[in-house]
Amino acid sequence: MNIQPIKNVGFISTRIAGTDGVSLEIEKWAEVLKRNRFDCFYFAGEIDRDGAISFNVDEAHFEHPDIVSINKSVFGVTNRSRETSNFIHKIQEKLKSALYEFRKKFKIDLIIPENALTIPVNIPLGIAITEFIAETGIPTIAHHHDFYWERDRFLINACQDYLDKAFPPDLHSMRHVVINSPASEQLSHRLGLSNTIIPNVYNYAKEPEGLESYPCELRNKIGIKEDELFVLQPTRVVPRKWIERSIEIVHSLKLPNPALVISHASGDEGDEYYHRIMEYSKYMGVKIIPIDHLIGSNHANNDKKYTIADVYKCADIITYPSGYEGFGNAFLESIYYNKPIIVNRYSIYVADIEPKGFDVVAIDGVVTAKTIAKINQILEDEEYRGKMVKKNYDLAKQFFSFEILEKKLIYIMSTFD
Repeated sequence: MNIQPIKNVGFISTRIAGTDGVSLEIEKWAEVLKRNRFDCFYFAGEIDRDGAISFNVDEAHFEHPDIVSINKSVFGVTNRSRETSNFIHKIQEKLKSALYEFRKKFKIDLIIPENALTIPVNIPLGIAITEFIAETGIPTIAHHHDFYWERDRFLINACQDYLDKAFPPDLHSMRHVVINSPASEQLSHRLGLSNTIIPNVYNYAKEPEGLESYPCELRNKIGIKEDELFVLQPTRVVPRKWIERSIEIVHSLKLPNPALVISHASGDEGDEYYHRIMEYSKYMGVKIIPIDHLIGSNHANNDKKYTIADVYKCADIITYPSGYEGFGNAFLESIYYNKPIIVNRYSIYVADIEPKGFDVVAIDGVVTAKTIAKINQILEDEEYRGKMVKKNYDLAKQFFSFEILEKKLIYIMSTFD
């Protein structure tokens, strides 16, 4: 299927690189678009795609020193200086000019801002995109992952005028997409914006290869023997991931050499929680094995040898005890790689995933004896484990496949005709 006159699609974000949730979803959307004969291009402050289809602007990154300085000046306070306002406008103008260049260079017909009009980690970029859309009327699908009102760190601020203007804006050429039903309700209630729910997805039509015979050299590299349990927490090290619960799970399993492998780094929320986790794990007698320095994306051109797929194939069981998630990429990935999963019943899971009937080890904030008993049953009973992961795969294929994304996304694009 091909929709005219839209041909060239431009993804816009702060970062399109690595294995964070937004970058992963961009990859999935791009794959679906490309198989429908659209061409995809990328605008961000860090990009690991082919340079021939990428437009890199340093100030678009949330870790750029100027953006970090702005964030310190407007969050956690209630007044901002005139100098800060002028500085925001200066960077915004540079970014807006870059967006015009991006459009011209790649003949962009439609843009997809990925979380850049949602979470205000780069205010100048959000304003620049908003004004660019208002000035050009370019067809836009704003893909929202995390709204500012869902994060405590943004609630006290000196930039509510900017948040009201651009996070997200209400413009006639825009369509809004959210990833869960509570976000849909909040966007409608708070801003009166109609929207479409497209959950995170995975390509379940293409079954994973080599799960039974995968030669896991990563085990040896990180010091986990063949007969030892590989417990994986496939998340960043941030407070809302509740890694304490995973440590308690590993401790309660009474393993000979208890260890927890964590795949991602701290990210954009500092290192205090990381140090807290290291202290707690030492107290609980559980070894933390961070492997973010070994993991790269399929696009990265560096010496990181393993992909997140390699890590999942090595794992025996997944811990996912998050207190909050926008949706749950790690949940879908665990299901795809046929791994049993321990999941905390976070709000989006309860609203949008649990009703589908997945067979998981579910906890309500605490690890109980019943939790550990079910984990041991899964680990010891191969037949039970096999039925569990097959059921989960079939359900995920039904509700969270590329085909679900394709149907909804192509329909939204047809509304611009």
